[in-house]
Amino acid sequence: MSTFLLVVPPLTGHITPLVAVAEQLGLLGHRVVWSGDPAPIRELAGPAAVVHPALAGNVGAVSRGADLRGYAAVQALWEDYLIPLAAATHESVAEAAKRFDADLVVADMQALAGPLAAARLGIPWATSASTSGSLGDMFAATPRIRQWLDGLFTDLIARLPEDAATTLTPATLERSPHLVLAFTTAALAGTVQIAGPPPAWIGPALRRQGPPQDDPKPASPFPWARLDARRPLIIVSLGTVNNSVGGPFLRACAQALGQLGDRVQGVLADPLGAVDAVPDNVLTWGHIPMLALLPRAAAVVCHAGHNTVCEALTHDLPLVVAPIRDDQPVVAQQVVDAGAGIRLRFARATPGLIADAIVAVLREPGYGLAARRIGASFRRAGGAVAAANLLVRLVDAGTPVR
Repeated sequence: MSTFLLVVPPLTGHITPLVAVAEQLGLLGHRVVWSGDPAPIRELAGPAAVVHPALAGNVGAVSRGADLRGYAAVQALWEDYLIPLAAATHESVAEAAKRFDADLVVADMQALAGPLAAARLGIPWATSASTSGSLGDMFAATPRIRQWLDGLFTDLIARLPEDAATTLTPATLERSPHLVLAFTTAALAGTVQIAGPPPAWIGPALRRQGPPQDDPKPASPFPWARLDARRPLIIVSLGTVNNSVGGPFLRACAQALGQLGDRVQGVLADPLGAVDAVPDNVLTWGHIPMLALLPRAAAVVCHAGHNTVCEALTHDLPLVVAPIRDDQPVVAQQVVDAGAGIRLRFARATPGLIADAIVAVLREPGYGLAARRIGASFRRAGGAVAAANLLVRLVDAGTPVR
């Protein structure tokens, strides 16, 4: 039996892929320990998850600065959140690795405390690339931004003691030289210029269905009886961290669906109650049971968050994507380049444009064909089973896995 230490930031989209991997490692007889904020980890992985707390103290939530765009958003993400998060938690992660005698650290690509702790102790680590948007160098065309980010990484590495067992560089801090798990396939990511060692294309590792993540309010069960199987179902979701800026877009989506009338039915995730005028053919719900709804759906409208996109494509569904920030524009362009959806501008998406895009992905067969092609590639890649097997191989071999 080996012990795997999973290091994650307190972000649903970055924890979710590793939940299924953790379950598969458990089925193989291995021990899994998490390091991070216990609350979101246990909400997604279950109350029995073993968690060594690695809390960030006064580091602000990633939703702060949600109204920023472009490089201003990138700067806020790294300078105000991810770098301080790593600085505040890497010693706790190292304590977890020593306490549980970890054989391998599996660190989300935004949990830089993982490789810091692993390098300090001489433990191999793998990178969990929870979004394909960062597989390539997003700043290759902007050397000044690349230099700025590498400077942040260098300053972070300097926090390691002089007797650290492994030497880190900005490149190896960002992506493990041992193994990078890419929760997508080339069918979606395309011919991205990979930065660092080639990743293992394992496809999405979908989270399990059922409580707590599908509906955190069991006293208010989703009204399944209101769904009309005779009409194409359109799901609208902006994920978990974008809702504070999503009100106008959600209202535009509700109006667009209303314009389409009886031709469609919509289910719209609206956790903040932003939509006040709800058309008769639209059902709004705070936290929708996404994975349970997807087999019934005909298309998905979303923010191009990697998990939402991959969940939709796993179910062979075309997309209408309106990216907001961070890696979402990259993922949105991957959807368009693969032929699986239509991209809209988030701040300028009118009800008419949204309605036209929904009609197009439903009527024009190319979008559905592309979605099914990508979905088939996801299923062939192996998902959580493939990821767990590669992690076990890395521990057993002690050398990089390709």
